[in-house]
Amino acid sequence: MKQVYKKFNSFVGIRVKKKYILKDQLSDLKRCIEDKNNSSNLNKDQLKILSFVKEDLFNPVIKKGPRFKLTPNVVKEIQTLEDFNIPKYLVHRYRYEIYPQLKIFDDFPPYLQIEPTSICNYRCVFCYQTDNEFNKRSKGFMGHMKLETFKILVDQAEGNVEFISLASRGEPLACPDIKEMLAYTKGKFLNLKINTNASLMDDEMSHAILQSGVKTLVFSADAASETLYSKLRVNGQLKKILLNIKRFQEIRVKNYPNSKIITRVSGVKVNDKQDLNDMEKFWGSLVDQVAFVDYVPWENIYKSNPSKVIIPCSDLWRRMFVWWDGKVNPCDVDYKSNLAVGHISDNNISKLWKSDDYRMLRKKHESKMRNNVSPCDKCIVI
Repeated sequence: MKQVYKKFNSFVGIRVKKKYILKDQLSDLKRCIEDKNNSSNLNKDQLKILSFVKEDLFNPVIKKGPRFKLTPNVVKEIQTLEDFNIPKYLVHRYRYEIYPQLKIFDDFPPYLQIEPTSICNYRCVFCYQTDNEFNKRSKGFMGHMKLETFKILVDQAEGNVEFISLASRGEPLACPDIKEMLAYTKGKFLNLKINTNASLMDDEMSHAILQSGVKTLVFSADAASETLYSKLRVNGQLKKILLNIKRFQEIRVKNYPNSKIITRVSGVKVNDKQDLNDMEKFWGSLVDQVAFVDYVPWENIYKSNPSKVIIPCSDLWRRMFVWWDGKVNPCDVDYKSNLAVGHISDNNISKLWKSDDYRMLRKKHESKMRNNVSPCDKCIVI
């Protein structure tokens, strides 16, 4: 049984299609950052953060505390950006990676996770959708986000939060307004990710994604064989998913040859039968990256035994979740929203992020009192 789950950089393996030389990447980054024209869109606070980035990346002196580094997925994201946007990206990436380790928060969350829908057509064995106290409409947790609510969130986030995910408790492509939502994101964020099981991908959906502001498209698939896939992704068919992803790649190559979207097949590593080499052989020709993320047993968190973990949860300084109905929550392990801090209709992203409820929760974690908060007392995420 895993004792703790480190939320940051939860990859247990990632393969990228096109290799790179880190030394060359650092050299290019240094040239880009030192060109003042590329940082002219940064304010004083952001320029200060950029100086920390430069020190960590280019100063070989050993330092105490966390150090900002380039990982393969970050390098690939940087490669899709124009030089003018790279310093801004690095600033926001630093906030995402380093601020949670230093327990720093400012006016906006480094990362905003928006849930287009909580409804899912799968019942994956490692997901909270298996909880019948959650997945039935009569319980009040199921629904789709209104387009108006989505636009309010995007308007508030634009220029303030550069890292956005369209995903959480449900399958985002199941939202009736998802195409309009995607269209509204175009040109507004440096890093917009969407996670999908790909079961609802058709030609129209593929075009909608490729025409939108999506920068990273993650296909959630955990196996390279039909037998194993069906056991893990209950209600799913590997054959159908494979055809849908192949068709997306065909549309991308034919109709959007200049698209810089990054595609990734990413699975949840739950057993030894899942092999990254097998995944790369099966999926590698269709996507830019293949990965596994670590598994944390959160599907039954409310009935779990106390974890005895006292280390603060880093997500309290990293990201904020907004459910389909506008409810704002500090994490998605708490999928029934015991910890909700408010509603987007009554407040805005910044005020909620700095709210008394959020501050109190952070304080309890920092004071080694997460065992007095449910479900934090049963959670192993740090």
